[in-house]
Amino acid sequence: MTDSDVQVSESGGTMQRLTERAAPRPVDLGMLESERLTGIGAGWCEAGNGPFLEHGTSVQWCYGRQVEPMRVVRDDERGLVAWLAEDTELVAWRPADGRSLRELPLVDRFAAELVPTIGRWQGSGVLRIAPTARPWSVWLFWEDDGTFAGHYVNLELAHHRRAHETATRDLTLDLWLDPDGTLWLKDADELAAGVASGRYSAPMADEIRAVAEWAQADLVEAADWPLDEEWTTWRPPSDWTVPALPDTPLVTEARRTTLPR
Repeated sequence: MTDSDVQVSESGGTMQRLTERAAPRPVDLGMLESERLTGIGAGWCEAGNGPFLEHGTSVQWCYGRQVEPMRVVRDDERGLVAWLAEDTELVAWRPADGRSLRELPLVDRFAAELVPTIGRWQGSGVLRIAPTARPWSVWLFWEDDGTFAGHYVNLELAHHRRAHETATRDLTLDLWLDPDGTLWLKDADELAAGVASGRYSAPMADEIRAVAEWAQADLVEAADWPLDEEWTTWRPPSDWTVPALPDTPLVTEARRTTLPR
């Protein structure tokens, strides 16, 4: 491996270039379901079952207890496509001292006391695609000048749905696909730190790595529909407004615990 095969992303994550074809195997998704915080109980069902949301309506995209209001681009049996607009107000979970998780050393990230806070999506808007029954979503990023920047493959639990909510949870490890087809594995060091801290068991980390192999084979190498060129040129309608956070106890708590900046 050469120095050019390892990079540090803008968010601080270590990225390793993937040059070999994937070697996928069956993944024990049941083991990973122990990570789910939301999307359980009355009214929730697996994604891909109607009724589906209309184009332009709002949907709350929940990573565990993190909440991000978005607008629906398309919602059907194949999956959910939604737009997260620039400067969208959201609920995030940050260290109680006001720092971001990325500002903490790897060894401290999984042990930090977290509190709900109100934040805003930084940077330009992002199009997200969550294919049905797959433990990942695909995020499309653009540069400030409108040039397509690449696909971010966020490994996460398969989505569960209820009315105007979609629920998943992040699995730490990710992939990044450059426009020229170069594929990177992102945050393997953070996953290893999660095992060392006791946040993940070694078998659970093995299943997360297997999800990455699955996504490389089933999504990237097979050029699955979330990578269709139509999405790289999609832009939001000019009359779309930024959806608001819902008025819930969690949002109220987040407003109370948000530190002034």
